[in-house]
Amino acid sequence: LAALERQVFDFLGYQWAPILANFLHIIIVILGLFGTIQYRPRYIVVYAIWTAIWVTWNIFIICFYLEVGGLSKDSELLTFNISRHQSWWSENGPGCVRKEASVSGIKGLDSHSYISVIGCALEYRYIEVMHSSFQILIALVGFVYACYVVSVFTEEEDSFDFIGGFDPFPLYHVNEKPTNLLFKQTYL
Repeated sequence: LAALERQVFDFLGYQWAPILANFLHIIIVILGLFGTIQYRPRYIVVYAIWTAIWVTWNIFIICFYLEVGGLSKDSELLTFNISRHQSWWSENGPGCVRKEASVSGIKGLDSHSYISVIGCALEYRYIEVMHSSFQILIALVGFVYACYVVSVFTEEEDSFDFIGGFDPFPLYHVNEKPTNLLFKQTYL
């Protein structure tokens, strides 16, 4: 649900790299759930590997919005340099007042306007950082759960007795009657 919520807000902000990452994340989560329900440890291992990649992606997003290293939140990196869109939260955050001023002196651009945002209770970059931090927390819990489920599934596979001779109380009992009783004719 958290990934779907994040996907919606990334669609509203036209952030194409996060949209693709979220879409892939949703597919892998569904694959992991299917693997858990159908007792398929390989699918769960794929999910566990993906959670490591997902944590790395979210750390990148945190560094991007906090401008760690040479990253800048004003760059067009997350939109693949297609547009100048930013996070949806940059204009629609809690308490934000959006003011539009039309650009004067330029003909033909009547629909374009300059947008200024003031009075935000929380800057949009901190909202994005909280989203990514929450995703990391969920991914870490998912990773631990996936490792546990894989260990339980593989333990069950190892304890299954294919031959039937190692278990002191087998579920499938071999007929242990003496051979003379097996060949004795029955009279009606």
